[in-house]
Amino acid sequence: MLAKTMFGFEELLEKELKDLGALNIEKGVRSVSFEGDKGFMYKANLCLRTAIKILKPVHSFRVRSEQDLYDKVYGMDWNQYLSYDHTFAIDATVNSDLFNHSLYIALKTKDAIADKFRAQHDRRPSVDLKYPDLRINVHIQKNECTISLDSSGQSLHQRGYKTATNIAPINEVLAAGLLLLSGWDGQSDFMDPMCGSGTIPIEAAMIACNIPANINRREFAFEKWGDYDQDLFDKIVDSSLKKARDFHFKIYAYDKVSSAVRKATDNVQNANLSDYIQVEQKDFFQSEKLSDDKLQMVFNPPYGERLAINMEEFYANIGDTLKQNYPNTDAWFITSNLESIKHVGLRPSRKIKLFNGKLESRLLKYEIYSGSKKAKFNK
Repeated sequence: MLAKTMFGFEELLEKELKDLGALNIEKGVRSVSFEGDKGFMYKANLCLRTAIKILKPVHSFRVRSEQDLYDKVYGMDWNQYLSYDHTFAIDATVNSDLFNHSLYIALKTKDAIADKFRAQHDRRPSVDLKYPDLRINVHIQKNECTISLDSSGQSLHQRGYKTATNIAPINEVLAAGLLLLSGWDGQSDFMDPMCGSGTIPIEAAMIACNIPANINRREFAFEKWGDYDQDLFDKIVDSSLKKARDFHFKIYAYDKVSSAVRKATDNVQNANLSDYIQVEQKDFFQSEKLSDDKLQMVFNPPYGERLAINMEEFYANIGDTLKQNYPNTDAWFITSNLESIKHVGLRPSRKIKLFNGKLESRLLKYEIYSGSKKAKFNK
């Protein structure tokens, strides 16, 4: 099988798969391949935090032209995956000098499958792009074509708890990846000072409590497959929930905008995490740390892409607030406004290259000590 992910998250996903018990794990670019049985495919979809899709390859071959692709797809036995009274959809990804239009590749694949059914049964399955019974993935790398069944359906970042979002919401998989890259393990208090619709605090609580990432999701594509085993899936859900653990610290979610606070509160309730996350309307720049204990902070400040603000002043305020009001804090934030980093006024101890959608970004770590850094190391 193949788990797809975001750039920079390959090692995180590799570790997740290893911890879940996958076999023959091999890291790729924005993907990790692995082996497992049907139950493991269910578990991967349910539990992986940094996966976007779980694909099950069923056939691979070399292609020389669009007609060659059509002929080889036509030659497959599609009756074992689909029937003429089902619906299907094709997703195509192309990285090849021979082919340069993924939509056309998807169309040729669709035609081959439909024509094969029409020849065999005088009827053909219909296309349903939104809610198909079977979603098929076509991946062409140079002249190698892999046909896979998409076991996930909608992207796995759609966890199911988020019913309300703000103008620039962060992707749930990206949020989980940021938290894992920051080393968040639930062993301290946590804060998101610019929480928006609450995605980062919710993902932080789920990691801290070891709650399966997609426990709130309504459905997975594999539930429509002919060999779907409801009893097996129920056992995997029960087994995964039994591994949940208590969290003995506090998670604070602040935002200065009342509408964001309402949305975050709703989403926290949807995720059944109100006992762990305290959502408040508060301006981070007017806030102070509530205790002397260690605090971990991860947040997604505005980049200036969709929200019009004075970026120099804004990022200078981030640095000033951290330095003056948040001693003994590890603060991480992601930004695609690379110029603004200069205005924070603090030296980051780590910089990690990531992408937020198509925006090249940096995940930055700032270590704020109690007293001076020199005093810290002279103790």
